[in-house]
Amino acid sequence: MSQGKIKTIDEKFGAIFAEAQRRKNEREAKPVPKIHIGLATCGIAAGAMETKASFEESLAQRGIDAQIHPVGCIGHCYAEPWVIIENTEMGFPPIFYPKVTAGKAKMLTKLYLEEGDPRLEHILGAMEENEMIPTVWEFSRFSEEKRIVMNLCGKIDPDDIYEYIAEEGYVSWAKALKGTPEELLNLVKDSGLRGRGGAGFPTGTKWEIAAKHDSSKKIVICNADEGDPGAYMDRTILESNPHQVLEGLALSAYAIGADTAFIYVRSEYPLAVKTIQKAISQAEEAGLIGKDILGSGFDLEIKIFQGSGAFVCGEETALILSMEGFRGMPYPRPPYPAETGLQGVPTVINNVKTLALVPPIVKNGVSWFRQIGTENSPGTAIFSVVGNVTHPGLVEIPMGISLRSLIFKICGGIPDKKKFKAAQIGGPSGGCLPEEFLDIPIDFDSLIEAGAMIGSGGMVVLDEDTCMVDVSRYFLDFTQKESCGKCTFCRIGTWHLLSILQRLTIGEGKEGDLEKLEQLSRDIKEGSLCGLGKTAPNPVLTSLKYFREEYEAHIKEGRCPAASCRPLTAFYIDLDKCARGCDACVGCCPVDAVFTTSNRKKGIDQDLCIKCGECKVHCPPDYNAIFKISPPHLAPVIERPKEEKETS
Repeated sequence: MSQGKIKTIDEKFGAIFAEAQRRKNEREAKPVPKIHIGLATCGIAAGAMETKASFEESLAQRGIDAQIHPVGCIGHCYAEPWVIIENTEMGFPPIFYPKVTAGKAKMLTKLYLEEGDPRLEHILGAMEENEMIPTVWEFSRFSEEKRIVMNLCGKIDPDDIYEYIAEEGYVSWAKALKGTPEELLNLVKDSGLRGRGGAGFPTGTKWEIAAKHDSSKKIVICNADEGDPGAYMDRTILESNPHQVLEGLALSAYAIGADTAFIYVRSEYPLAVKTIQKAISQAEEAGLIGKDILGSGFDLEIKIFQGSGAFVCGEETALILSMEGFRGMPYPRPPYPAETGLQGVPTVINNVKTLALVPPIVKNGVSWFRQIGTENSPGTAIFSVVGNVTHPGLVEIPMGISLRSLIFKICGGIPDKKKFKAAQIGGPSGGCLPEEFLDIPIDFDSLIEAGAMIGSGGMVVLDEDTCMVDVSRYFLDFTQKESCGKCTFCRIGTWHLLSILQRLTIGEGKEGDLEKLEQLSRDIKEGSLCGLGKTAPNPVLTSLKYFREEYEAHIKEGRCPAASCRPLTAFYIDLDKCARGCDACVGCCPVDAVFTTSNRKKGIDQDLCIKCGECKVHCPPDYNAIFKISPPHLAPVIERPKEEKETS
């Protein structure tokens, strides 16, 4: 590129960056408290909008001048709705407050912002080193993470492009435009970046295939069709830091010579769609995408395509057919999309997290990125950790960290002093790994060797009360319904797998069922075309391998060892622990199955009980008198008084 164009890029981007810095300095210079509130989907669902409205109302009533700063998701779902209050005029560091309800917002406004008492009993920690308050870094969830993709999530307003630019956003884009596409492509190849969408294919290799194609038209697509149950990484990133994804998408387009880009996002993510659409408009207005970007001569148009929420459309070829107006069904490869994709032209498809990693790599260099993670899996991985874990949420960790560190150190371990049983890793098609794998390093190759996979980053933590047969049934139910039906093995094979698992969970298992499950699973993996079918049996195969005794108990004894499968369990009340006169279980039973005996203690009518567990939840912990048992016939029989029967 000529020196004249390089100078033009520097001047144009320099002006944009200077404006961003001016706005940041002006915002920070105001000597008023700043209230940062997480307003991504998780926060809104937990009541963050009510919290924001309460702050606004309370500030107005008390005549307090303060800035309310809407930001995205910080990843700490257990703390929603959360706020960070900066009140430096009173001498305090920024403080992180979890679970700030509307009522707590009023309290903080009065006692902290007006009277100067930060109410330390309500905090998680300070966001900066100080001599007064412990920092959140001392809370292991913060100290063990390595945030690259999520670094600005929860810090910037996702609807303000200048806040992203002020944090050196789009610096990598301006830097790349001053070099050649080949230089950018080689940088990504040398970094060893692997796709974070599931397969872990080398990103630079995929780009190179498309870049070398002699087609005059090329396309790049951001795959944001996140469909795993319990997974919300892509949604959160799009809602909290959309410009880093746009920047990565633009870099991908420049590297392969594409002038058209799409973001394929499911319509079930309305806030993400709205946020990314606004981000595109702002980037166009700033001259960072569009015609002759920053005077470089490079053109790029970015569009949004909303999918209908089909899990199979996360697969590249099904996604392409969906965009072309056909039913989303995978087709055989080769040719690969990088050779012949959307509209018959070379098409590079990358996941949200993959693209969001590219700008930091361009900015900081190959050696910086390769120092994070492992040799074959450099960089970080983002997991949505859900299930039986103390601190669920989004976690970004360096590749190679152990599963034990992630679950117990970062996410706080298993609540209620329960025992860890398994971790289901990799979404609905991932594997279930027992305790013996807690020290396995989390990277692409190690997890596949163990029978699981990183996938798109979904992780469900399971405790001792979880039935592994029922877990397999749950995930098979999802994948069977999401099968496009093209492959006989996937369409019919998963149905048969599910049928067997359903029989097991209601006590109708037969001799030979386990062998059928194993054979069917192998056939489905070998006979299916796409990743959905090839990986759908993973939960069955891994749980059979590591928890076979649970399957055998369901078949041979009609018993669920975890006392989880409803048809195989019963609730009963221990009369020695039951308190006279306590009617907590009676009042909460939706079907009047709980009755009072002649001595004022309680019993459960097994013929009426629907096994919802409400009685156990409401039994006072001082008594803890209600238990589950399997099989049901082992529950003690307590006769209902005659007058109670007649009334019922």
